[in-house]
Amino acid sequence: MTKRRIIVLGLDAMSPKLMLDWVRDGTLPCIGSLLERGLSGSIEGLDGYFIGSTWPSFYTGVSPAKHGFHYQHQLVPGTYQLHDVADGEPTRCPPFWCRLGDAGLRVALLDIPLSRLDPAVNGIQVVEWGVHDDLYGPGTQPPELQSEIASKFGPHLVGAKCDGASRTATDYCEFTDRLVQSIATKTNLTRHLLARESWDLFVQVFSESHCVGHQCWHLHEVEHPGHDPTLAATSGDPVRRVYKALDNAISEILADVSDATVIVMSAHGMTHWYGAQFLLRDVLIRLGAAMPLPTPVSTRGARDVLLELAGAGWRRLPVSLRHRLAPLRSRLGRVSNAGPRLATAGLEPSLSLCFPLSNGMGTSGIRLNVTGREPQGRLQAGVELEAFVASLTADLLALEEATTGARLVHRVVRTADTYTGPCLDVLPDLVVEWSRDRAVGSSLVNEDRGGELAVRHPRFGTVTGVNRYGRTGEHTPDGWFIVTGPNVPTGVEREVGILDFAPTICWLLGVQHEGFDGKPIKRICEPESPT
Repeated sequence: MTKRRIIVLGLDAMSPKLMLDWVRDGTLPCIGSLLERGLSGSIEGLDGYFIGSTWPSFYTGVSPAKHGFHYQHQLVPGTYQLHDVADGEPTRCPPFWCRLGDAGLRVALLDIPLSRLDPAVNGIQVVEWGVHDDLYGPGTQPPELQSEIASKFGPHLVGAKCDGASRTATDYCEFTDRLVQSIATKTNLTRHLLARESWDLFVQVFSESHCVGHQCWHLHEVEHPGHDPTLAATSGDPVRRVYKALDNAISEILADVSDATVIVMSAHGMTHWYGAQFLLRDVLIRLGAAMPLPTPVSTRGARDVLLELAGAGWRRLPVSLRHRLAPLRSRLGRVSNAGPRLATAGLEPSLSLCFPLSNGMGTSGIRLNVTGREPQGRLQAGVELEAFVASLTADLLALEEATTGARLVHRVVRTADTYTGPCLDVLPDLVVEWSRDRAVGSSLVNEDRGGELAVRHPRFGTVTGVNRYGRTGEHTPDGWFIVTGPNVPTGVEREVGILDFAPTICWLLGVQHEGFDGKPIKRICEPESPT
């Protein structure tokens, strides 16, 4: 087999539906051209773990039960404490590019989300220059590359902290302008690094599609409960504008490329904000599965009150000022969170059968309080635990939106029934996948008509809460990909998972591809691929 040169360009969280719609109407001509002459298909996300685990699963080629990453803050097994994964090993399995380096292949890696700097990388690496989540802090390998990027290209104009609320029309226009300018800068940086040498593998991910989806979905979707026609008339559709800029970026980058296999992909998708993560704790209490602490909420410490007031003040600052102060806020936040945090905050562990665990917002984690595993476990493994899981699953599936009767929970995934691996114990026992049928507003975006949700259950009646998170778009498990290049057929490939890309890239580069949970994509690797 002739070794290939591979270029991977990621458009993080770009909606597959919008991509296809805007290819059809001519908004995205470059992606449309790639679709016509390449192999394309949908990417199936991981059951229950298609938010925080997506990119670590992409670059390790194994499930979260083996690499151990599902969220930025995770439970310390055997305790009720949370820890920042950035403080330890991000994943228990090495990225696939370690295999490439061991084989002597040269790689260039730019802003792959949720990846840590590898001083031993055989090539160059840039982390968190322009990503959506700053988990580990910016850095480069070799270290002097960081000053070169700063002098030639400057900082990313949005950075990782793109969350905001109470934006005016002017704020949204400025925010979109910065995203578009950042795409242009990152395109120039990509072309600069791509031309440095003939890399065996070059991977670069644009985060701007991720940011605009979370922040501006209500300006795109007129049916969104947070949609403001007057605001949208001034701001336009930021999502379309950013997607169009990304399409132009792909065109400019690929103009420099010849005789390479090119993979353009979005590892997961985006849609309106959905789900009732903000009500899960109350639902578990109403169901009798969890018990609140006896201490009244009014006895909160002064630190909690100050942090809440500081957060409210931050949201009232102009967006331009928040942007300039974001690095300082991030550093102060890390210091303030240095102490232990409890996963059971607000719940009494000695009286609770389970408690919520963060797993993103479109999916909610639940940890069972198991005797012998948790410090104050209440559930006996075996018949008692199985009966509780069955009852709780049925109760969660019975939740409905009070005013419409619409089902709120799409399904409940039992992690141990779906995954196996040495990191199973760091994951939630159950994952609640909320229905994406209903868009939920945000009170931080539209105080007058956003965020309230009433949940009804046959046993406890109705519980009502307000979504105070400022995002208006959330992830979906479906991504998409297009592959073009020498000997790549045209058409559509079915049944491609996020775990299949690591073995596919290794196979194409002639490197051992066994040991992954995924498998090489058939239409790319056959007929030469062994059966």
